[in-house]
Amino acid sequence: MLKQKDIDEHGQGVDPWLFDKGKAIHLAGRPILGISHLGIPLDFSLTELATPVVTERVVSLFQSLELEKEVQFIPAQVEGRSEPYFILNVLQVIRCIDDARCEEVAYWTPEDGEPELVGKYQKVYGLKVDPARLGDANICRPWGWTGAIIVTERIKLAMDDAGITGTRFREA
Repeated sequence: MLKQKDIDEHGQGVDPWLFDKGKAIHLAGRPILGISHLGIPLDFSLTELATPVVTERVVSLFQSLELEKEVQFIPAQVEGRSEPYFILNVLQVIRCIDDARCEEVAYWTPEDGEPELVGKYQKVYGLKVDPARLGDANICRPWGWTGAIIVTERIKLAMDDAGITGTRFREA
């Protein structure tokens, strides 16, 4: 797991919550990410705030799959590493969770005291998506539960075939 440092190479603050909104982001400098553990670098990692960080291998693979309109790769610096890294910014948030098929879902309510979260998911166990709601999307984040990234079987198989390290897939 990488540590989110919340600064860029110029010492300017970077809002770590920008990367799950499903919108293109333009930063003045490269975000700096710390390493919380040493080991073999992975092609796909998450920061402690669940921001996906990938290597050039993932960038090349996604380009070969023609996913440029669905993702943005933001150059990032990982402390202690010389190779290039990128934040994987998924550009679509889709209301695709199938509540009835999930093990359990709960929504934030006014009584929870978090007005900006009311109506969004408070918890989702056994995430299931409704494929019909995904349309032509190959990759997205589910609305209200944007910590997850949903990919099609095509992307999963391509990542497996390419030997991309660090991924964990669960059927949703």
